[in-house]
Amino acid sequence: MNLLDFIIPPALAQGEVTTVSGSGFGGLVPLVILFVIFYFLLIRPQQKRAKEHKALLAVLKAGDEVVTNGGVVGKVVSVEESFANIEISKGVVVKVQKQGINQKMPKGSAGI
Repeated sequence: MNLLDFIIPPALAQGEVTTVSGSGFGGLVPLVILFVIFYFLLIRPQQKRAKEHKALLAVLKAGDEVVTNGGVVGKVVSVEESFANIEISKGVVVKVQKQGINQKMPKGSAGI
């Protein structure tokens, strides 16, 4: 017997017949457990964040100070169905998609 026999068992071609006992569901249990772990660690928190973001965009109104996904801070001038006009400096208004608004800031943080 050499060292390789400990890592890879030798084939038993003569005489001995091995049978596999147990049900076929034994290999399914780890997959189910893995899916449950992925659900609670990845899928559920992402759904929660998406719901919070949707609620943020639903209550967005003129006068709110926001940060876009690109990091631009400004005050909302007007809100349309899919777009919002944001004043980023005195007299400078940009039109952004509402989905591009990341978070709402406290009043006075934009400095406009």
